Amino acid sequence: MPSVTHEALVELFKNRPTLAAEMLHDALGHPVPAFTEARVKSSDLAEIVPSDRRADLVVVLVGEQQRPAMAIVVEVQLGTDPDKPYVWLVYLAQTRARHRCPTRLLVVTTDPEMVRWSSRPIDTGHPGLTLTPLVLGPGGVPVVTDPEQAKAAPEVVVLSAMAHGQSDAGEAIGVAFLAAAAGLDEERRAVYGDLVLSSLNAAARRTLEATMKAGYEFQSEFARSYVAKGEIKAKAQAVLAVLEARGLEVPAELRERVLASTDLAELDRWIRRAALVSDARELLATTGS
Repeated sequence: MPSVTHEALVELFKNRPTLAAEMLHDALGHPVPAFTEARVKSSDLAEIVPSDRRADLVVVLVGEQQRPAMAIVVEVQLGTDPDKPYVWLVYLAQTRARHRCPTRLLVVTTDPEMVRWSSRPIDTGHPGLTLTPLVLGPGGVPVVTDPEQAKAAPEVVVLSAMAHGQSDAGEAIGVAFLAAAAGLDEERRAVYGDLVLSSLNAAARRTLEATMKAGYEFQSEFARSYVAKGEIKAKAQAVLAVLEARGLEVPAELRERVLASTDLAELDRWIRRAALVSDARELLATTGS
């Protein structure tokens, strides 16, 4: 299941179709043809690959006479995947065949290690045909601290926060985002605000929260759901950690039961019980606190 970071990055490129071309040209220094419009196209490649495989995003740059000038296959990569060196070439070939134009692969990642992994040339086995992905990592993302630049390209400042929010520039990036937020529709303002806040270092986040409003809460359903899942996972792990720290043996079925819980109240109760029981199996024996 794709992570929230994966989905957030895909959403940025989908909401600003020109972003793929901007990052290719401005961040990676690869020329793109003149175009009048950038369109998000279907990334379903079911004609050739199984239906459960599809590129994250396909953007087509439209040139003169409404003809495709270039297609960009955008792939978000946050971890190693042994399938990708094989399917990326399929994505390129199928997109090129469908839109009848030059096609490039843009891999986007927030992990410097993934930059190295994704950048490796892929030997296809055919003489002279080696695929070298174009990779946008944290180092290639611009540091956006200018409010006017942020207003012109809100998705770029969000991408900047995700790449550089833990650095000393985090606070300035956050302030720049606030300048852009006023011009966004309600849903994008909520989702982007949550992404920026969750990406900033602690000091920058406190400053931005104080600026936005006291006691800022995550605004989007998207982010609230993710935060809840993170809290559930942390509490489940805390139950097991207390039991193990007390030297109690945790049976596999009990471990599975705890990790499967989605009830915060239940997990809170188990944390308290874990500090008292003499046998880990007693954890589930009592419904009281």
